[in-house]
Amino acid sequence: MATFGNSSFDTAIYATFRPTYPRSLYDFIFRYHERNNGARWDRAVDLGCGTGQATVELTPFKRVTGIDPSSKMIEVAQSNLKNKSTSTGQYEYVQASAESLPFLEDSSVDLVIAAQACHWFDWNKIWPELARVLRKNGSAAFWIYSEFRFTRYPSLTQKINAYDQGIDPLNSVGPYWQQPGRSILENHLIEVPDGNEVVPGAFSDFESVFFTGDHYPSLPSPRSVIMRKKMTWDDLLSYLNTWSSLHTFRQHNPTDGENPDGDVAVRFWKDLKEGVEREDGRAVEGHDEVDIEWPVAMIMAKRA
Repeated sequence: MATFGNSSFDTAIYATFRPTYPRSLYDFIFRYHERNNGARWDRAVDLGCGTGQATVELTPFKRVTGIDPSSKMIEVAQSNLKNKSTSTGQYEYVQASAESLPFLEDSSVDLVIAAQACHWFDWNKIWPELARVLRKNGSAAFWIYSEFRFTRYPSLTQKINAYDQGIDPLNSVGPYWQQPGRSILENHLIEVPDGNEVVPGAFSDFESVFFTGDHYPSLPSPRSVIMRKKMTWDDLLSYLNTWSSLHTFRQHNPTDGENPDGDVAVRFWKDLKEGVEREDGRAVEGHDEVDIEWPVAMIMAKRA
């Protein structure tokens, strides 16, 4: 994703205000990995690791490598690692593309993950690399979260969709997402090809799992939402400022910040607050908290 590597992109805000993944998500992946007898826990790789949020959660593995094409993201990940009260020798970070991993030996990796990154991948290149680096019975798990929802205010979903997916170039960030990656995310990875379509016979146990609750009832066998966070309204605004589409919007609309009602993100944020105020019949302040949740889609596969 080119935007995250841009010198003007604020990786510190990104690292601070992006939502974190629940322990239950990692436990779900680890249980999938250990289904086969003789599952190994020697080496794990996090593709598109960003600031290393998911990398450092792969604690059962003896060696963990985070990989990202952005030097800025790698710098933040390394800095975060130094600040953690854990043994840093277990982890390393490499600046590289997910599609080309020549520094990983054949059949050397037990688990490959990608958190909020796989919608940018070139799957015609990723699957052959995974077939090469994964050991027999090694696992792959890739997941994304789609747009946030208010747990108690489903009526605001329409406003979120209008801002996130709308076509108004002056009041929506919809036209500014990088494609086709964003569409793949919004469609919950359904368009990602089965690994065996690219490398016949290389993978088994291909699964799609949707932790989407009632938000997308048309998806097959949706499970309960597992990704939730209680945020202040001020933190929600900071989260909105991490969106790559907003970064691109500002490049295309440099005078938008002069709007007396605030820039496009602030106007959207105010509109959401007003919606809650109408429902609750009270004023909402920036320090007030609100429950947010994110639907998650995941694909998993094993090396045959």
